[in-house]
Amino acid sequence: MISLTQRLRAAAVFALVSAGLVSAASAQTAYPNRTITLVLPFAAGSGTDTTTRIISQHLGAALGVGIVIDNKPGANGMIAATYVARAAPDGYTLFVTTNTTHSANPFLLKTLTYDPVKDFTPIARTGDLPFMLVVNPDLPAKSVAELVAYGKANPGKLTYASGSSSSIVSGATFAHNAGIDMLHVPYKSSPPALNDVIGGRISMIFIDVLTGLPHVKGNALRALAVTTKERSPLLPELPSMQEAGVPDFDITSWQGYFAPANTPKEIVTRLNAEIRKIVEKPEIKAQLATLGMDAFSGTPEQLGTFVNEQLVLWERLIKNAGIEKQ
Repeated sequence: MISLTQRLRAAAVFALVSAGLVSAASAQTAYPNRTITLVLPFAAGSGTDTTTRIISQHLGAALGVGIVIDNKPGANGMIAATYVARAAPDGYTLFVTTNTTHSANPFLLKTLTYDPVKDFTPIARTGDLPFMLVVNPDLPAKSVAELVAYGKANPGKLTYASGSSSSIVSGATFAHNAGIDMLHVPYKSSPPALNDVIGGRISMIFIDVLTGLPHVKGNALRALAVTTKERSPLLPELPSMQEAGVPDFDITSWQGYFAPANTPKEIVTRLNAEIRKIVEKPEIKAQLATLGMDAFSGTPEQLGTFVNEQLVLWERLIKNAGIEKQ
């Protein structure tokens, strides 16, 4: 027969164990309770960096924690992507990226140290960043047609810089579809590439509107066209490349949030809900629009489907442009 003392001890042990289980459960559901790091594949000052810093301010406030931006440029975004792919799937290391790492790299690079589908959990798409063709003002071309004519009359003289997959593929597509010979000069990120175009060391670059527009307004660069199929509502005065006479040209850069694979669904759901609230606020959409970003969002499932569709699209774009894996 169990004595009263034994019963009391057993009850005490049960209470302690139960309290421990409750505390453990509370700890698991109390996400987030520390700083979240957003890893970016591009340098500070890039379009993705600037828009992410705006969104992250509101995200940190909504979640009640600090947000740290960790820029890891290089290897066409592969350094940052691999870092996040190998991070703990606990919601504290996230990836804010674009089509560079998740659409184009599998078809641009011979060796890829991450899988854009298997190694990541989609969270939310945050919008599109239209690109535009800008040239050094000293170049004797004030339109795409004049640029093509100059390129054909001076084979090999034109150069184009790149700091992302969008600029790589846009430049190669332009050269191929327009039938001109241009030299590609790659950079780790867009800001230094843009500086060399401004300085006259490189002829042109396809750059995101956010990064390039201030220099266009300051007359340090001349904008000729946007890369989307139709004119962009953000830059209605600029023709599309197709409208300017370059056939089969339709390239759009997109942006989204990802977590490492196997991140718990409840964490993804929470992050998605907060990001969507932020992106869908009219005042934030308007602020991002002034920077050249068409902001919108959706579910994690929609982003996952979109990534798979974009892989098919970018494989075709890269193949059609005649770009070989490096």
